Amino acid sequence: MDVIGKSLKDQWKLFQLENDNGMIVEILNYGGIITKIAVPDKNGTVENVVLGYKNYEDYSVDSNFFGAIVGRVAGRIEGASFELDGNTYALEANEGENHLHSAESGFHKVVWDAEAFHVDDKIGVKLQHTSPDGEGGYPGNITAAVTYTLTNDNQLAIDYNATTDKTTPLTLTNHTYFNLSGNLKETVHRHTVKMDSNHFLELDSSLIPTGRAEDVTGTTFDFREGKKLEAGIKSDSQQNTIVGNGYDHYFILDGKSSIAVEEETSGRVLTIETDQPGLVMYSSTNLTKGFELAEGPSKKYLGVCFETQAPPASLNHIDLPSVILKADEVYRKKTVFSFQTQNM
Repeated sequence: MDVIGKSLKDQWKLFQLENDNGMIVEILNYGGIITKIAVPDKNGTVENVVLGYKNYEDYSVDSNFFGAIVGRVAGRIEGASFELDGNTYALEANEGENHLHSAESGFHKVVWDAEAFHVDDKIGVKLQHTSPDGEGGYPGNITAAVTYTLTNDNQLAIDYNATTDKTTPLTLTNHTYFNLSGNLKETVHRHTVKMDSNHFLELDSSLIPTGRAEDVTGTTFDFREGKKLEAGIKSDSQQNTIVGNGYDHYFILDGKSSIAVEEETSGRVLTIETDQPGLVMYSSTNLTKGFELAEGPSKKYLGVCFETQAPPASLNHIDLPSVILKADEVYRKKTVFSFQTQNM
């Protein structure tokens, strides 16, 4: 196992993690961005399975949040404001009248303090950042740490840890776009997803959750027995078409909090385990042409994100899992991405 650090522009640094199986993960301290994950297919061919830019400078103006740590609050906040303890907090409106992924003051725009480590059979990078009270309109001084750990079991774990000195909303996620075909050979239409979710959150025309949890039974949102993403991409269901034909919805996880993703041609299998109450599955419906990626030009449906988190809609709908962190609490969350291949 090995960790290599390489200095780039300004204070940017790229860390390359490689385990004994040849799995490679590359991480920028800017935005905590995962720029590359290379894993073998069923024939042993190692290829990249995430979307990233060919030129690192493009991350500084990225509107797609490729591979980034998203916070303080991942997701959309209706009306770019929220009420907490009798006070109203105004945020930047960066998607119409709404606030998306913490806008320009978000953690995806931060140069994190970064330190590589190698302990026994684990290697990784620990990122740390302090966000001052009032930054982006949010209350509280936030001290955050995000640790990426790679093992010889081809597992990439992301541990999130944070504290605040004032009650505040906080829900962090990683915004990596996965494409298990390898080197972006195909879109994600034929990726099969299986997850234990009985309900998803209905969206309005501005992609804001209405607060209504819809039963997935008999819909293109029922992934309990496994379903290809093309089911929703090709559907004329109002909830699929409203996001641009596909998925950009919050799924509430039930029972076993894991997701399995398979791509038949390559034989690659991605398993995601999390202690978060749910996730946004996003089928890159808003990814447009014109971006120069490491493996070629961008286009719609080229990746799928699994943004494990609590829903910011809980700021307006109290029956949903909360995103509120109190001053006497510690935010601790974990998501693990594991890569295998189907048995030949």
